[in-house]
Amino acid sequence: MTTTAIPDTEIPGTETLAQLCQAHGTKFILAMFVDLRGKPCAKLVPVEAVDELSTDGVGFAGYAVGAMGQEPKDPDLVAVPDPSSFLPLPFIKEGLALVHCDPHVNGEPWPFAPRNILKALVAQAGDAGFEPWVGAEVEYFLLKKAADGTLVTADDHDDSDQPCYDVRGLTRMYDHLTAVSSAMNQLGWANYANDHEDGNGQFEQNFAYDRALVTADRVVTLRYLLSTIAAERGMVATFMPKPFADRTGTGLHLHMSLTSGGSPVFPTVAGEDRRGLGLSDTAYGFIGGVLEHSAALQALMAPTVNSYKRTGGTSVRSGSSWAPRTPTYGGNDRTHYVRIPDDQRAELRGGDGAANPYLAIAAALGAGLDGIKRSLDPGAPGSAPEHVGTLPVTLLHAVEALEASPVITGVLDAALPADWPAQQPRVSEYFSTLKREEFFAWHADVSSWEVDKYLTAF
Repeated sequence: MTTTAIPDTEIPGTETLAQLCQAHGTKFILAMFVDLRGKPCAKLVPVEAVDELSTDGVGFAGYAVGAMGQEPKDPDLVAVPDPSSFLPLPFIKEGLALVHCDPHVNGEPWPFAPRNILKALVAQAGDAGFEPWVGAEVEYFLLKKAADGTLVTADDHDDSDQPCYDVRGLTRMYDHLTAVSSAMNQLGWANYANDHEDGNGQFEQNFAYDRALVTADRVVTLRYLLSTIAAERGMVATFMPKPFADRTGTGLHLHMSLTSGGSPVFPTVAGEDRRGLGLSDTAYGFIGGVLEHSAALQALMAPTVNSYKRTGGTSVRSGSSWAPRTPTYGGNDRTHYVRIPDDQRAELRGGDGAANPYLAIAAALGAGLDGIKRSLDPGAPGSAPEHVGTLPVTLLHAVEALEASPVITGVLDAALPADWPAQQPRVSEYFSTLKREEFFAWHADVSSWEVDKYLTAF
C-alpha cells in the first residue's frame, strides 16, 4: 500500500441507479449486503425494476438472511441501494452489475447491519475532524477437491517448503491471477501487485487504498469476485484463517490513516515525534488506542474459532506464521500487532480472512479515535503498554474481552437509535451471544484429534 499521497479518486457523483445501468448496458443488478458474520446476501433485480429498487429497495426475510438481529416474526429487512457503490461486472456475466445496499427496517437504517455500523463510525470520525482512509490486504487459498473429497492445493506442483513469491507458482496460476487483476482495474481499483503468499496455494492481490467505506465495500466485492472466478476454473477460493495446520494462515491486514481538511495527520509536525518513528501525537494516540483495546478488537478482527489457530500457530513449513501473538507496535517489522512501515499509516496485522471488513474497520477506527481523545501513549516501540494484557488465545477469551470493553461494544452499538427498547438485545449483546454459541458448538464436537489422542490412552 503506497500512501505518500491521497488517491486521486473522485467523490461519488449524482447519477441515479437507472442512469448508471443505462450507461453500462446493465440488464440485471445484484443488490448486495452482508450479515454480521460477513455472509454476502443479494437479490438479482432486473433492470426493468430499477426505479422500484431505487425508490423502495428490495425486501428480505431478515431471519433467513442469517446474523442480522431478527426473528421470524419481525418485519422485512429492506436493502436500500447506494448508487455510489455501483459496479458493472461484465467479466462475470454480460449485463450484470452490483450495488451495495444499506439494510433498513420500517424505513429506518437497521442498526445490526455492518455497513450501517461502519457509516456511524465514519460519522464519529468526521465529528472529531477526521476522515479515515484504509488499505486492505486480501489473502486467500486456492484449493480443489481430491478424488477422496478432501481439499488440497489447486496447483499440484505448489509443494515447496518456502513458496512465497515463487515466480513459477505465479506463472502456473497466471490465468486466474490476471483475470482477477483485469477485473479490479476495469473497476478502477488500481491493482498494483499480485503475489504468491507464504503458504502453498496462498495468494494476495492488492488494490489502492481509499475511504473507509469504499475499501470495506471493495473487500466484500473482491471476495465475491475471487470465489466466482476461481469456481469457473474448478477451484475453491477460501478466506478461512487456518485451513491447514502446517501452513501460514490467511490475514486481512488493514492499513489505517486519517486526514483532516484533506491533509494527512499521521506524519510528525515540528516539536512532536515523542517515540522516534516520524509520527505525530495524533498518530501515537491512535496507535495507543488500538493497543489499549487489542484484546476486544480481536473478537471482530479474528471472529471465528479457527482464527485462533492462526494467531496461536508456531510450527509451519515456511518457518514463520507471520501472525502477531502479543499486542506490540514498532517500525517496519512484521512481527508486531501494529506495524509502522512509514509515517503515513499504521498497519494492523491482527485481522484474518474471516473478518467482516465493515466491523473490523469500524472497531479499529473506534479504538484509534478513543486513543486520540485520551492522548494514549503506546509506550516505547517494540513493546506493549504495561497495563495492556496479551492477545486472546481463543474466541471465547476474545468475546469476554469484548464484553468488558465499553469502547468496542460501543462500536457495535454505534448505529442503535437513542430510543432502542431496553428489553431488546443490543448489537454488542447479540454478537457476543452468536460468537459464544459458535465457540461452544465447536467445543461440543468430537474431533479426530481427540479420538487419536484418547481412544486407547487409558
